[in-house]
Order: sequence, then C-alpha cells, then structure tokens
Amino acid sequence: MKLARRRFLHLAAAAAALSAASRFAVAQTYPSRPVRIVVGFAAGAAPDITALLMAQWLSERLGLQFVIDNRPGAGTNIATEVVVRASPDGYTLLWVTAPNAINATLYDKLNFNFIRDIVPVAPVLRLPNVMVVNPSVRAQTVPEFIAYTKANPGKINMASSTIGGTDHLSGELFKVMAGIDLVDVPYRGGGAALFADLFSGQVQVSFPAVASVIGHISANKLRALAVTTTTRSDAMPDIPTVSDFLPGYEASSWHGVGLPRATSAAIVDKLNREINAGLADAKMKGRLAELGGTVLPGSPTDFSKLIADETDKWGKVVKFVGLKPD
Repeated sequence: MKLARRRFLHLAAAAAALSAASRFAVAQTYPSRPVRIVVGFAAGAAPDITALLMAQWLSERLGLQFVIDNRPGAGTNIATEVVVRASPDGYTLLWVTAPNAINATLYDKLNFNFIRDIVPVAPVLRLPNVMVVNPSVRAQTVPEFIAYTKANPGKINMASSTIGGTDHLSGELFKVMAGIDLVDVPYRGGGAALFADLFSGQVQVSFPAVASVIGHISANKLRALAVTTTTRSDAMPDIPTVSDFLPGYEASSWHGVGLPRATSAAIVDKLNREINAGLADAKMKGRLAELGGTVLPGSPTDFSKLIADETDKWGKVVKFVGLKPD
C-alpha cells in the first residue's frame, strides 16, 4: 500500500510538473503569428479607436501584428459570436464593451452565453458619457433641465445611437431617477444624422460618449450639462457629474479584452500582463485620457466581477423600462 501510494504521489507530481512546463512553453511561444482583435463597432467609433491603441501596444511588445477586425451589427452580438466560435488558441480576441453586459438581458435569444463562453482577460478603461443639449434649450444645469422637461411634457426628444446602447441606457436611467419623460429617438448607428439633428434642434438632448462630442462642445454647438460617471472627466474638469444632482446615478462605457472559452490560462495571463503594462505606460495613459477615458488595470478576476456587476445593473434597468432591441 505504501509503495502504491508513493507511486501515485510521484505520478501526480510529475503530471503537475508537466502541466506547468506545458503552460510555460505555451506562454513562451505565443504569439507565433498575427492576432486579430474583433471589434463590434465600425471603424472610427470610440471602441475601434481604443482597440487600435491597444493593438499597437501589443504589436510592439510581442513582436507580431495585432490587427483590428471590425464586425459591427446587432449591438455587438455579431462580433461576439465570431469570437465564441473561434478556436481557443489565443489568436482571436474580443474587444469587450458595455453592450456585452447589456445584451444579456436586452436580447431574449442569443446563440451564446457571454459569461459562459467568453473568458475575461483584462479590463482596459472606463469612458464617461456626457449629457448634452442643444443651445436653444433653456437649461444651464441638470436641475434646470429637469424642471424644463417637467414644464414641457412630451416635447423633449432624446437622441441615442441605438436601442440598448450605453448612450440610450444612460438616458433611460436618468429618466427613471429624475422622474421625467423624454421621447426616445434612436438613430441606427448614431453618427452624422444624430448630430445633425442635435445641432438643428430636431432633438434636444443626448448622452453620447465624451470622445465623440468633446469637439462639438468646445465649438459651442452643444452645451454639456454633466458627465455620467461618479467623478469628473479629466477631459472636461469643469463639467459636473449627474450624481452631483441625482445621488447614486452612474453610467459609463467600458472596454476590455476577452478570449474564447477554454483558451489556455498561460495565454490569458500573458495577455493580462502585457495589457496592464500598457495601462501603466505614461504615453498610453495620456492617449486614453485624451479620449476622456480612465484606465482600469486589473486581473481577469477583476474584469469578471465588473462584467457580472454591469450585467446585473443594466439587466434591472432593461427589465424596468421594458426595452426590446430594434
């Protein structure tokens, strides 16, 4: 019995050593060919820009190209499914964004389960949205806007890029917490048409990403009332937060990296280390700050918790409002 037990322990130790050596070998050789990062947004959108910055960093650090593969459509579900179906070899990454958490409740039927099928690698950054109004709106502050809306029921239009987008849900959460009614006007994909109507006054309020609107605010085409994060944006330090007036309010976009389920832990760990090195780099931090973002260094576990918390939070909002995808 003692010999058998000793033999078992030797075999177990050998297996563990072999497994550790195998993981080390994978980490040492990865990547050995170009890697693609699948982004669920069109080229030029904020997630595409931030993904490109990280792709450039990883390319320089790891010596092989990390290339962007834009797969817009279906609220990022097309891009997510591409990665879910990909080989778990580390050569197809997903640029994870807040809609991934929102869609878990917004869509009744998906061909995947995001939390089950995507392995969190690392969070990257958080981006505030900003509440903006057409300059014709007679409100200089959030309380004045709430009062103005209550005095004009059914007359204030809220523009958003798509039903269930972070700009849309930022506005929906605002409506619920402020106790007001705004008329939703979704623009498929957002972009030029949305801003043209904001500039002309066809729609009066919106909650776009800071990166997409900061130039319009500087040019006085739009008036910023507040940012949606709980702290002020370094890109617009003079603009208050919505939570200054509606305590507990918080809404933001966030980005990170994910991989298909069953990807080697060695690859996950290696990418996590390199991504966090990028987030600690002064030049990279500066470029992300220019977009209004705040870096989110962290472990795969940290990112997993963020995704779970956001899925729960936005799930409650989606159910309360009764949203359905367009």
